Amino acid sequence: MGFATEFKEFAMKGNVVDLAVGVIIGGAFGKIVDSAVKDLIMPIINLILGGAADFSSKYLVLAGNVPAGASLADAQKLGNVFAWGNFITISFNFVILAFVIFMMIKQINRMKREAPAAPAAPAAPAEDVVLLREIRDALKQK
Repeated sequence: MGFATEFKEFAMKGNVVDLAVGVIIGGAFGKIVDSAVKDLIMPIINLILGGAADFSSKYLVLAGNVPAGASLADAQKLGNVFAWGNFITISFNFVILAFVIFMMIKQINRMKREAPAAPAAPAAPAEDVVLLREIRDALKQK
């Protein structure tokens, strides 16, 4: 078996293809969650807290000549910075993503559960059993 044939057989297995589809959908879903956090959730939290919850541009200068109030991108160009706010924002995105996936899996598992089966009606006896019962009943009458 040649290398190309072996690789094709491996790549076309169901699990590999399913994994590839899952990774692609997961990447797209991650972007949706990032947008939901950045564009929908954080503005509401900032409104409630008076703008104190925007962590994405918070950093601590470790080395370099970074002017006060510089944006995170500028600070990273000018020196070595500890971007703790960006980490908190990404961690928050992860928690939301994990929660959404948990809720989806929970619903899928709920739909997969089979409803309790209704008690089965007794099966009709086979034809030979019915015939034997008729013969028995006829013999009892004599």
